[in-house]
Amino acid sequence: MTAPIITMTPTAVERAKRLMADAEAGVAGLRVGISTRGCSGLSYVVEYATEQRQFEEVIERDGLRIFIDPAATMFLIGSEMDYQEGQFQTGFTFNNPNAKGTCGCGESFHV
Repeated sequence: MTAPIITMTPTAVERAKRLMADAEAGVAGLRVGISTRGCSGLSYVVEYATEQRQFEEVIERDGLRIFIDPAATMFLIGSEMDYQEGQFQTGFTFNNPNAKGTCGCGESFHV
């Protein structure tokens, strides 16, 4: 069995499960991808997914389904998804071994 594209901390799994419990009917899981934006060029995107799209990898953990956008796969391999609550920023964070740098605010990265 091959390793999943990303792993999730217990905190990220718990937060994602709470989001799913509060989501509207028809939501199948969370989709993780990237977009071209931010100071460093690439930014992580986490959104609700209603279905698996063509070529998406699916990671299942503790009843949670995470869909990985195929365009993001090469940027996410080996990453760890976490959830952090802080005074200035709350949300999912990524420990990404592929990132060569991030912007000062932590919103974007480059490879």
